Amino acid sequence: MSRVSKPHEIVERALELSAADGCVVIADEESSANLRWAGNALTTNGVTRGRTLTVIATVDGAQGTASGVVSRSAVTADDLEPLVRAAEAAARGAGPAEDAQPLVSGVLASPDFTDAPAETGSEVFAEFAPALGDAFARAHSGGRELYGFAHHQLTSTYVGTSTGLRLRHDQPNGTLELNAKSPDRTRSTWAGRSTRDFKDVDPAELDAELAQRLRWAERRIELPAGRYETLLPPTAVADLLIYQLWSSTARDAAEGRTVFSKPGGGTRIGETLSELPLSLRSDPHAPGLESAPFVIAHASGDGASVFDNGLPLTSTDWIRDGRLEHLTTTRHTAGLTGLPVAPAIDNLVLEGGGERSLEEMVAATTGRGLLLTCMWYIREVDPATLLLTGLTRDGVYLVEGGEVVGEVNNFRFNESPVDLLSRATEAGRTEKTLPREWGDWFTRAAMPALRIPDFNMSSVSLGV
Repeated sequence: MSRVSKPHEIVERALELSAADGCVVIADEESSANLRWAGNALTTNGVTRGRTLTVIATVDGAQGTASGVVSRSAVTADDLEPLVRAAEAAARGAGPAEDAQPLVSGVLASPDFTDAPAETGSEVFAEFAPALGDAFARAHSGGRELYGFAHHQLTSTYVGTSTGLRLRHDQPNGTLELNAKSPDRTRSTWAGRSTRDFKDVDPAELDAELAQRLRWAERRIELPAGRYETLLPPTAVADLLIYQLWSSTARDAAEGRTVFSKPGGGTRIGETLSELPLSLRSDPHAPGLESAPFVIAHASGDGASVFDNGLPLTSTDWIRDGRLEHLTTTRHTAGLTGLPVAPAIDNLVLEGGGERSLEEMVAATTGRGLLLTCMWYIREVDPATLLLTGLTRDGVYLVEGGEVVGEVNNFRFNESPVDLLSRATEAGRTEKTLPREWGDWFTRAAMPALRIPDFNMSSVSLGV
């Protein structure tokens, strides 16, 4: 066998080796760089490189088409044939795949398919690191300590199929999480950012934001559980609506198992979910949130099918002007439900026509309300209503007469994001944000702050 090492050569060789009726090969070339810091000083940094190869073999039989999927990391040329044979054996040993469809075909080829993979390294922090050092100095002089983590990853994905597809996508993904603490560790607050290249992240701005919150926390106010007018910042809105998106598969709705199921049968598509002109969409070409413009599916599940690999993706409105427009479908589940094909896309944008910043929404609070920093430990309680429970974290603040007057205790909440959309009375300006809870899995989001008149803080929490 010829010695091959470039990703596109690995894909071509694996397809050449395949004796299955159909084959999809996905090569993921990953590189990453990171910085960690604690107590206003860098602690560690590093770079990594890695390769993962996924082979999907399909075998036609009298009862239907079966699929076998095998993924392995650090694949070399010598590993290719055993990997391909393992996928074929898995397909032959499996029953017919429920989601079987003809592999996507056509003359679809990325012009850079044969180019070397894109790579990141420590140079991505060339401007960010000195600015972070300046923030350390300001924090030290201001009597606060900064802790955090910056991570940048660049994944070049090559998809080749026996039907002729040769597609490639480069996905940069950067995240910054920054905690500020008082020296006695009794006060803590958090901020996060999502970025493609760290050129749009300003540590000075984040430090100033965190310093203000620590000052707010100098006054402590104990509040009981109850329903409060609450301002949800973009990061919290993102965490809630990402979970809603993950729960919006058309098949589950059509089978009566989710909040999007219509009583008596069918789905709630066409129903008004919010009186505000809220539009929730995913768009692979959204500026600053760009994601793969075609399906990349390493495994089949409720919202994805390996048979759909390479299927083109376009902007999809999940909710438009408050009305439910689409639920996620594969080609298979679209056929089952009679709904349009609408695969999942790796970003999420909520727009509500508002122009106010979160600070301006605070100033417009005429009575008494709460301002959250973020949420964590979000878990599902009831899929029929999409009732979620979770905890507030790193700062909940009391707003009175348009001003923050102190920090209050943390709470456990019980709320459904679908129900929150129906009760929201204001949406602010949409901005890029990093979800706190789901940031390890979903980072490309843009959300407004939302004003909820009666957010359910179901119990007091002792968490920080």
